[in-house]
This record gives sequence, structure tokens and C-alpha cells, in this order.
Amino acid sequence: MLQKANLGVDPFTCFVTGIANLFSSTYSTFYLILTGGLLVLVFILRRHYIGIATLFNLFLTGVMADLMHNFLDLLLPHPGLIVRSGLMLTAIVFTCLSAALYFTADLGVSAYDAIALIAAYQYRILPFKYCRIITDGCCVLVGFLFNVTLGVGTIITALFMGPLTQWFRTNLAEPMLAGRRHVTN
Repeated sequence: MLQKANLGVDPFTCFVTGIANLFSSTYSTFYLILTGGLLVLVFILRRHYIGIATLFNLFLTGVMADLMHNFLDLLLPHPGLIVRSGLMLTAIVFTCLSAALYFTADLGVSAYDAIALIAAYQYRILPFKYCRIITDGCCVLVGFLFNVTLGVGTIITALFMGPLTQWFRTNLAEPMLAGRRHVTN
């Protein structure tokens, strides 16, 4: 939905695109290099965050994004600004909800997601929402410095992904898990 909205990419995509621009290379090449490097770092710092969901995220996120984009192309071939804005906001909310659910499931996370989680929960630098704003902000800054055009979606995602994910986690995902534990105990 964020791609179809065409109002800015997520912070990690901004970062990867910026690094690819720096080396005059492709996004896919540097996505693999940077994600691989982050996976090694996560393995060293807190391998607990690597699991089956890490693999699903690594291998299926791009495929599912392409399928969704193709579906939206059929459904909304030429959306106007209002529809694109609605797609952007819906994408951000669903991304945060999904992140909260898969963080809480504790079956692994993406290498990028793990960085803010490690900073917040292992090193207790700041609460997760602020660690995520910092990691997303750094990604956006690197992208901007290396010629990535920022959109309103990029800025909104960088500022609200952490707080909104934390809100969903605290108010929806963790209570759901606690309710499930209560039923099975």
C-alpha cells in the first residue's frame, strides 16, 4: 500500500536506497548486504530475535509486497491524492499492527527490527518507541544525505512507527497473548 500510495518509502528502504546510491549499485544488492550484516550483528548481540519469523520476513516480505502492489494496481489503476493518502495511512497502521503482533509472538523478527528491540530491551537505552524513532530517523537521514527523495510517508513512518507499534503491542498484542495463556493454564 505504501508503494501504491507513492508518498514516500519506509525508513529502512530509504536507508538501503541511499547506500545503494552511494555505491552506484542496486537496491536488491545492498538490501541483501545490509540485511546480512544486520543479521550477523543481531546474532552476536541477541540471537533470541532470530527465528522462523526472521526467515519469513527475509524471504516473503518482498514477494507479498509485490503481490499486494499488483492487486492494488488492478483495483486502483490511477488513484487520486485522497485515495493515495488513505492508502499511506492504512499501510502505516497495518505495518505497526503487524509488527506488534509478530514482535509479541516471539518467533523472531527482521534484522532491522531487532536493532531497536535490542537497544530497548537488552541494553535499556530508552523505551522501544524512542529507540525505533532513532533508528528510523538515522535511516532517513542516511537516505536523504545520499540523494533519496523523502516523502511525507517516509517522515510519518519514521516518527510514528515506534510509538504506534508500541501502542498496538501494549493495548492489543500482549493482552491477546495474556488471554491465550490464561485460557490454556
